[in-house]
Amino acid sequence: MGTNRVGVGSVYLLACLILGALRSCNGGISSSYARSNSISADMPLNSDVFAVPPGYNSPQQVHITQGDHEGKGVIISWVTPDEPGSSEVIYWAENSELKKHAVGTVVTYKYYNYSSPYIHHCTIKNLEYDTKYFYEVGIGNAKRQFWFITPPEVGPDVPYTFGLIGDLGQTFDSNRTLTHYESNPAKGKAVLFVGDLSYADAYPLHDNNRWDSWARFVERSVAYQPWIWSAGNHEIDFLPEYGETEPFKPYTHRYYVPYKSSGSTSPLWYSIKRASAYIIVMSSYSAYGMYTPQYKWLMSELPKVNRSETPWLIVVMHCPLYSSYVHHYMEGETMRVMYEQYFVQYKVDVVFSGHVHAYERTGRVSNIAYNIENGLCTPRNDGLAPVYITIGDGGNQEGLLYEMVDPQPRYSAYREPSYGHGIFDIKNKTHAYFAWHRNQDGYAVEGDSLWFENLYWKSSQDSLSTSF
Repeated sequence: MGTNRVGVGSVYLLACLILGALRSCNGGISSSYARSNSISADMPLNSDVFAVPPGYNSPQQVHITQGDHEGKGVIISWVTPDEPGSSEVIYWAENSELKKHAVGTVVTYKYYNYSSPYIHHCTIKNLEYDTKYFYEVGIGNAKRQFWFITPPEVGPDVPYTFGLIGDLGQTFDSNRTLTHYESNPAKGKAVLFVGDLSYADAYPLHDNNRWDSWARFVERSVAYQPWIWSAGNHEIDFLPEYGETEPFKPYTHRYYVPYKSSGSTSPLWYSIKRASAYIIVMSSYSAYGMYTPQYKWLMSELPKVNRSETPWLIVVMHCPLYSSYVHHYMEGETMRVMYEQYFVQYKVDVVFSGHVHAYERTGRVSNIAYNIENGLCTPRNDGLAPVYITIGDGGNQEGLLYEMVDPQPRYSAYREPSYGHGIFDIKNKTHAYFAWHRNQDGYAVEGDSLWFENLYWKSSQDSLSTSF
């Protein structure tokens, strides 16, 4: 009996020690996955992924994005290298012989010693929902044909699958990321791109030829499904010592977005609806303090979101508001202080960011109780706060970030420095499934995942249950 008592006491003591350790644990999982820590090399410019299509003045760098607020429009963009050529798009529904025509505009720009090719943008409106369309650009022997599928009609229970890519660049790892995304059996239907596209500014004199090569590289995806663009720090292209004082010049000339349809005055922040999602794109590198145009727009935009129509509220921005990696640590803090309270108030479901070249997911946390007197400045669990996901791991030449804040902060649920992409799969108005896929794994393997319960519907049901 005495021995038994000692055994029980030992077990009890051990249990207490384990529980104590769990209580003192600072954060979630820091993956120990083994990976190469070498800098990713640029693909040679003679690689097939950069190939110029045959034919004189043949259209290249074809890309599409949503062209209106509701999802019935598409902006088709492309480049002609030798002369303007035609800005006309011919398009038709898959099961129709009726071909329609739309005519766009052509723009050019100069950047120091670089003169751009002819950049075409054509907006097609009033398309049918959930329909496959073919389209042609170019004339004569240089015609090229592509296709896209419009989203389902906007509605609360409409399923839809988004891909997530950020900080892509044009390295061998960039190619692996894009190939991995294209081969994912989850089949993303549109990409939420969280900023930092070509990394042209990483080359001498911000070599704008690298904007051209990057756009040819990603054409194989973005000519067929819309990428929803947000601008990162590598899109600023501010080079005053060489006379380039207009921020975002190459980006805004090349990547048109439907900002006016959401009442925005700048292509750097805007919103769209797509299926059951309401997507707000913000600019981390534009003025966002009180009274600025971006602030005023967001303050008028958030109350407009009808969650009974689009229950999923997603925010996309480049710089993360929560990150536990040493590099770029707390760069998003001023924007967090400015806007986190509104993300909680309006029940944003998830905030997707890039910038940090690694992957990280938080719990549902907030840090909005602080004022200068109360000292309450520690993030805490908050069931009505967004999940923050950093997915700046596309493959750029700057490499992955390995140094993390230690111990892992409580707000961090999972972190890992590996290249990859994400899938956000909306099932219905109440649930969505997120998965992160590292490039080193098989296409269906998930490095991290999370089921989302929609905040608006959850809080609505909680209100109903407490009212009885």
